[in-house]
Amino acid sequence: MAQHILIAEDDPHTRAALVELVRSEGYQVTEAADGRQAKDLYDRNTPDMACLDVMMPGLSGYDLCKYFRSQTPTMPILFITAKAEEIDKVVGLELGGDDYIVKPFGTKEVIARIRAVARRCFAEAAPRDDQQPSEDPFTIADLQVVPKELRASRGEQTFSLTLREMLILQTLAQRPGEVITRAELFRSAWRDSHLPNSRTIDQTISQLRKRIETDPKHPSIIQTVYGVGYRYDPLQ
Repeated sequence: MAQHILIAEDDPHTRAALVELVRSEGYQVTEAADGRQAKDLYDRNTPDMACLDVMMPGLSGYDLCKYFRSQTPTMPILFITAKAEEIDKVVGLELGGDDYIVKPFGTKEVIARIRAVARRCFAEAAPRDDQQPSEDPFTIADLQVVPKELRASRGEQTFSLTLREMLILQTLAQRPGEVITRAELFRSAWRDSHLPNSRTIDQTISQLRKRIETDPKHPSIIQTVYGVGYRYDPLQ
């Protein structure tokens, strides 16, 4: 599922409530007070998902949606607005939004919609035909990974995964002991939706390690091969 969410909302009280709610569910959050700040933050470090207030100074949520869609076509986008008219919902969704929440909203509704939109969008973004990865569960170290559910587990502990994180783990598990270059991981996990960027993949793996490694500072599942890429060594 989505792990890094950009929340763009110009009302400070609504933004603070959303940020606290989303963080309490274990997501990494980047917050923006207006549309231009949201665009700048997106350009610096593309998030997995965006929650956009429709009416903001500088750039509206609709403006941001069009821009984000031009850069990352498969990124889930959730509109947040005080307007309840049907026409606003139609316009928002036609511009590329994946769902729509009307303020005021309940905490359970927000989290349920984030999870549903992320699950649907990442499933739709999965590569197809001859590039389709196996949907069979697999093991990497002491983790059991279920691709269809975008989940990994260790005993009673369960971890949610984004599609990219699952593909990274799958690529490493399929080639134990081999060094996988960053370029190879990009082809496996990002496909054509992103330009290769070492910082992006390093940040993604850093966040993944924090959840799946028993000791993230001394990882045993995803090992860094400096200057080249990463490796999973089952003999470690």
